[in-house]
This record gives sequence, C-alpha cells and structure tokens, in this order.
Amino acid sequence: MEWLSLLDDHWGWLVFAALLGVGEVLLPGVFLIWVALAAAVTGLVALILPVPLPVQLLLFSALCLVSVWGGRRWYSSNPVDSQDPLLNDRTARLVGEIVTVVEPIDNGRGRVKVGDGVWSCRGPDAPAGTRVRVIGAEASVLKVELA
Repeated sequence: MEWLSLLDDHWGWLVFAALLGVGEVLLPGVFLIWVALAAAVTGLVALILPVPLPVQLLLFSALCLVSVWGGRRWYSSNPVDSQDPLLNDRTARLVGEIVTVVEPIDNGRGRVKVGDGVWSCRGPDAPAGTRVRVIGAEASVLKVELA
C-alpha cells in the first residue's frame, strides 16, 4: 500500500467526490451529490492550504451538514413537477371512478368493489349492486355518491 502515501490528501478527497458523484448517478434519490460537493470543496481547500487531516475531516463534516441542509431547503422550496402527481396516492386516483356496492351502504357505511379488491366506503344508503361514484377519500375509506 505504498502508493497510498504517494497521493496527497487533496487527491483522496477529489477521488472520493468523483465516486460519490458516480454513486449519485447510479442510485435513486438526490443525496450523495451534497456529500460529493462537501468532499470536492474539502479537496480544493486541502489543495490550496496545507491543513492537517483532522482539520480536513472537521471541515468535511461541517460542509456535509451545511450542504445537505441547504440541498433539502432548496428542494423543499423548488419542488420537482411530476408528470403523474397522483402516482403514489391510490385513493386520489380513484376519484371519479364508478364502482359497485358489494355490501349495502347502511347508516352511511358499506363496502364497494374497486377493480379486484373491496374497499370500505361512506355515502348515502344503497343496496348491494348499486353503482356509485367515488368523490373523495379519508385514509383508505372512500367517499361515494349515487352515480
């Protein structure tokens, strides 16, 4: 492992930043880029100033905290628009669908068939077999009205 002693500290940080950048491209999510940024800045500081390794580690730690905090803040104020904003909200995707009552809606509660599953629902009283329209949801309970 003599070749490790040939590398200056700054090269280690810059290679680490590059590896984190590659990891960001290969892995889902947006997190490693902020750590890579902290490693790159630490590498540049180590290139310009003769700082000992413990100081570099403290600098890297502080930069990680600041860059991840800044990244989260930036993404929360600049959300990425989705082509399908209801992708992970199954109940919201059902609004407007016509479904069939499978257990009578009595006193405002019953069950409806949605696709190949059965969901709890709330709505006006209706016998089994009635077609109803989904108008909303609370948790996993659908709100329905007569179609």
